[in-house]
Amino acid sequence: MQLRQLIQGLTHLFYPHLCEGCNKPLIANEWILCISCEAQLPETGNCTIPENETGLRFAGRIPYIYAASFAYFTDEGLLQHLIHGLKYKNKQDIGRYLGSIFGQQLNSSGWIKEVDMIVPVPLHPAKLAARGFNQSELIAAGISVATGIPVYNNILLRTRNTESQTKKSRSERVDNMKNAFCISENSNINGKHILICDDILTTGATIEACALTLSTEKSIKISIATIGIAVS
Repeated sequence: MQLRQLIQGLTHLFYPHLCEGCNKPLIANEWILCISCEAQLPETGNCTIPENETGLRFAGRIPYIYAASFAYFTDEGLLQHLIHGLKYKNKQDIGRYLGSIFGQQLNSSGWIKEVDMIVPVPLHPAKLAARGFNQSELIAAGISVATGIPVYNNILLRTRNTESQTKKSRSERVDNMKNAFCISENSNINGKHILICDDILTTGATIEACALTLSTEKSIKISIATIGIAVS
């Protein structure tokens, strides 16, 4: 064990882990971001607010119990930088990191104790094969570690490889997501309180499609958690 610690110490000395925000070496107990950069994350604090901006994006569209987003997602902002590294540079630990600190916040909300399971927004198999991982699953895993709520990755399936939502209007996004998901056979989710987990909330069309699909089961309760909420 002492030899292993020595090797790890020497490795860190010559190849230190760098902060994803400022690129400075991380010190003990820091992960992904240094303390200074973590403090600069534009947190919403809305997980303890019953009627918040995350929930308002779904008002009148889907039946939900609770909704929360961890931080504001802005062009050229720190969260955008982190999500870009996660999705396009294979920095998978960023997903687990963001999920874990969001999970710690959710623990303070009280309502998270009512949730039975976390269901990440799925990727189509073709996109999953190309990327190699589902970023929403990594975020959900981080939330799970912090809250103790299990993740179920195979309850909700993506049946259509939809076009990118990036340049679509809200109505186009909704149309693009129609019939994009289904519930797997023998899912046994009747009566469960499900937390849908995704990376960034923009118009909410993807989560809406997931929620409407899950709501076809009996006595389902839906809550929503996203790492980011897009603001101009």
